[in-house]
Amino acid sequence: MEYFKELNTTPRILLGPGPSMVHPRVLRAMAHPLVGHLDPQFVNLMNEVQEMLRYVFETTNKLTLPISGTGSAGMDAVCCNFVEPGDPVLVCTNGYFGERLFEMVSRYGADVTRLDRPWGSIFSPADIKTALEEKPAKIVTMVMAETSTGTLQPLEEIAKIVHSHGALLLVDCVTSLGGVPVRIDDTDIDIAYSCTQKGLGCPPGLAPVTIGPRAVEMLHRRKSKVPSWYFDLTEIEHYWGSERSYHHTAPISMCYALREGLRLVMEEGLEARYKRHRENAELLWSGLQELGLEAVVPYEYRLPTLTTIKVPDGVNAAEVSSRLLSEYNIEVAGGLGIFKGKVWRVGLMSYGSSKENIVLLLGALSRILK
Repeated sequence: MEYFKELNTTPRILLGPGPSMVHPRVLRAMAHPLVGHLDPQFVNLMNEVQEMLRYVFETTNKLTLPISGTGSAGMDAVCCNFVEPGDPVLVCTNGYFGERLFEMVSRYGADVTRLDRPWGSIFSPADIKTALEEKPAKIVTMVMAETSTGTLQPLEEIAKIVHSHGALLLVDCVTSLGGVPVRIDDTDIDIAYSCTQKGLGCPPGLAPVTIGPRAVEMLHRRKSKVPSWYFDLTEIEHYWGSERSYHHTAPISMCYALREGLRLVMEEGLEARYKRHRENAELLWSGLQELGLEAVVPYEYRLPTLTTIKVPDGVNAAEVSSRLLSEYNIEVAGGLGIFKGKVWRVGLMSYGSSKENIVLLLGALSRILK
């Protein structure tokens, strides 16, 4: 009988939009022996993970926890918990993941108003004010760090406008958490979700969410049951809350990984971490300019954790990505949606955001493009 060979994947330098590179300490943490999901040791770990997630989100929100699933599970979870059939929702769309939010809230029966801006641009406070004056909304959704374009959306003034019109602000922090300031409480964001495989430097598999007091009140006043049993926060909050009543089997090893990833964030300190990501992004941007390559997004709202690079005329984007992988072991990603074949996406997140990786990538790009 023929057996499959032992798994022996080639280590890669992961400089795409995620998953990002994982610190050896996080990988070692995953190898710890399993315990039960109601074991006292795991219950204590849950408390620690929640406390550290509040630190990274910069919030005191009690309902802060990791959803069992990837970042898209976090998106689905917040949509199904806070959108009821007929609810007016304003969806701000300027990239691929804004489109995904539109798709999800539509599936849950929202009365959707869609506000579109060109890919690679941002929304102004005036845009949101005008839209809400034309049609009030219960929830406004916004992508803080659009992974498909590399834009960083300012939120402070927009949050004030959203609340002045009686709506809640739901924010995608998938490519921002752990790499750029999110500041949930200071910005006054009501609902936010992220992932583990980007700025937190862990494998994919969990989706941190944090829910503010206004949103918790809305959740508990729902007229109908949450349509997803698995993502029902009214049930999950009892498992991650003081009761610890069984809901589902948590991914134990992934929680080990998240705990260690968050410990690394705390050891570095948030401000130092934001500074490192910004300085390394600046190094990449200046290096690209020297190679004659152009970033898609204007400097003033360019995302430090992910850069979109215009593919020069006459260059095959997929061929360059393939050669980076086969010849230099470097993974970058191509464009999504209308950017397909037109951009490369380079992620500098968590453990992968280092000067060594940037110099290696720039050198490899220089050789291939010549």
